Amino acid sequence: MEERIRRVYCPMTETGFYILFCLQEPQHGYGIGQQVKQMTAGKVTISPGTMYGTLSKMENDGLIGFVREEDKRKLYCITAQGREVLELEIKRIERLYKNSQGEWINE
Repeated sequence: MEERIRRVYCPMTETGFYILFCLQEPQHGYGIGQQVKQMTAGKVTISPGTMYGTLSKMENDGLIGFVREEDKRKLYCITAQGREVLELEIKRIERLYKNSQGEWINE
C-alpha cells in the first residue's frame, strides 16, 4: 500500500469505514446509505454530498472501482487496495476495543 494512501485513510472517518465495509459487495450510493442506516439503527446517516464526494475520492485513490451501471445508478465495489485499508482499520478498531476492556496487545 502506498504511504500516501495510508496517511490519508488510516485512521478512517466513520463515513469512510462504512462505505468501504458496505462495498464488499457491489452497491450504489443510495444502497450504501440505506445499509448504513439499517446497520446502525439510524444512528449514522451519510448525506448525499458526503457519500458521493467520498465515493469519488475513493475511486480516484483506487480503493473502490466502478462495476457497472444499473437503473441509472453506478455500482462500486472495493478493490484489493481498499480491502487492505479496511483490514487495517478493522484491526485498529479491534485493538481500541480490547484496550478499552483492559486487554493489552503485545504485537
